[in-house]
Amino acid sequence: MTIKVLIADDQELVRAGFGMILQTRADLEVVGEAGDGEQAVRLAAQLRPDVVLMDVRMPGMDGIEATRRVVALPDAPRVVVLTTYDEDEPMYAALRAGASGFLLKDVRPADLVEAVRVVAAGEALLAPSVTRRLLDRFVTALPNDLAVRRPELSALTGREREVLELVARAASNAEIAARLVVTEATVKTHVSAILRKIGARDRVQAVVLAYDLGVVRPRPSS
Repeated sequence: MTIKVLIADDQELVRAGFGMILQTRADLEVVGEAGDGEQAVRLAAQLRPDVVLMDVRMPGMDGIEATRRVVALPDAPRVVVLTTYDEDEPMYAALRAGASGFLLKDVRPADLVEAVRVVAAGEALLAPSVTRRLLDRFVTALPNDLAVRRPELSALTGREREVLELVARAASNAEIAARLVVTEATVKTHVSAILRKIGARDRVQAVVLAYDLGVVRPRPSS
């Protein structure tokens, strides 16, 4: 199956470079290019790509707002945010807007290709340790009594809530399996059920929601 990609960046050279890399793979197709956030949203609605590579800093509508609008589309594509610097603030803002991961613009060609494939398959493109770092720094968790009343949590079984808490604490599937004495296949089944029940697009969004719902709380600042 061909993965359709939309590239949004205000630098034509960046768009051309990424496009050349992606078009050399038989399973990837660049269906459009956008030079600003408004055009990215418009083309995402028209072309229905599977993945959008979205620059953070663009004239007019920036990549954060564009991401928020793109993921709100029917059958929304997954968004990978592109940035020049490994900065926490824009990374966290993009996560909150619905991005499924990040790439630095100096990414190696092979890693760019793999990133598009990973995100298109529904996985998150962000190391658990990075996710935890961002959330510990920026998230303010909701009170526990509010979290208990959220329908997203009431839909989870006790074991699913355990798995969600471990996911939010940056545990891998193998670590969760060892902790709960189950197979990795069972963990994957639980994670899929959790994503469906809480309305999360991927593992990163599940972590964000776990903090929002009060399942886990940020570590106190030192």
